[in-house]
Amino acid sequence: MEESPIVPAADLPMFASVLIAAARIAPHAHVTPVLRSHALDALAGCELHFKCENLQRVGAFKFRGACNAVFALDDGHASRGVVTQSSGNHGAAIALACRLRGIAASVVVPQGAPAIKLAAIEGYGARVVRCEATMAARDATAAILLAETGATLIHPFDNADVIAGQGTAALELLRECDALDAVLAPVGGGGLLSGTAISAHAPGGGIEVWGAEPIGAADAHASLREDRCITDMTAQTVCDGLRGHLAPRTFAILRERANGILLVEDADIVHAMRLLWERLKVVVEPSGAVALAAVLQHRERFVGRRVGIILSGGNVDLDALPALFAMASSNRKT
Repeated sequence: MEESPIVPAADLPMFASVLIAAARIAPHAHVTPVLRSHALDALAGCELHFKCENLQRVGAFKFRGACNAVFALDDGHASRGVVTQSSGNHGAAIALACRLRGIAASVVVPQGAPAIKLAAIEGYGARVVRCEATMAARDATAAILLAETGATLIHPFDNADVIAGQGTAALELLRECDALDAVLAPVGGGGLLSGTAISAHAPGGGIEVWGAEPIGAADAHASLREDRCITDMTAQTVCDGLRGHLAPRTFAILRERANGILLVEDADIVHAMRLLWERLKVVVEPSGAVALAAVLQHRERFVGRRVGIILSGGNVDLDALPALFAMASSNRKT
């Protein structure tokens, strides 16, 4: 557990950074659709607008931040390649962005990462380096690779260019949907939620920004409650993309700009995922469904309002679905 980190304002992305990122990634990233469902509106008691980042390249919002960070590198740094550490989606995004720029990528992957995400990283041509499933092991292995190669580290969320790139998803959502009252996004390391908060608090903004987090990985909720970065919790959740913890930059942004973090049980997250498959007809992974689960479980907070939800990714291990749905069915309380 650490004291509140102090990050100089110059090291934090601003709304102008998001606009620059949007222009930089425009030749490479998809403008993803915003979908509606009257059935889900009725269940939630509010008007829902789903930003479908599961339909982004590599199947997740992560391509936005990775693409912005890779293409922001000057030629000298780019020529030495990129190193990152990721449980899957960010690694695949870095691999694709580096392939598009024609440079090398090495991705540190913890044990237990979903096979579908590993296949994507390797398919885009990156070198995969395995490590133990702890943040300390990930950081240590990445440090060894950096020393060996002289490459540039692009952290999955503690990176200003990555955060700015992630903010382009909310930028698109807010340009398409007028007068939203609130926007929700999943929170693991906090890159997406931080970028969302920056876009939502742009001049003329003032929209509420809520994070959604599994109860079994509630470090962001605890960090904002205690006003210090908590990094020593062991995550226990089916949301493999949300097992990271906040970093200095994301903590600094969220403590100033987020309205709070809403907690949800894994069983309710899987139930929300299934609802999205059934009603919206889109494939969303558990990490991507947590924001809808938060709206459904905290219905009184959003009733009668216009709410944006970022569906962060759609990379699901299909072989694991029967057990996942069985777990959710047996464990749901409501």
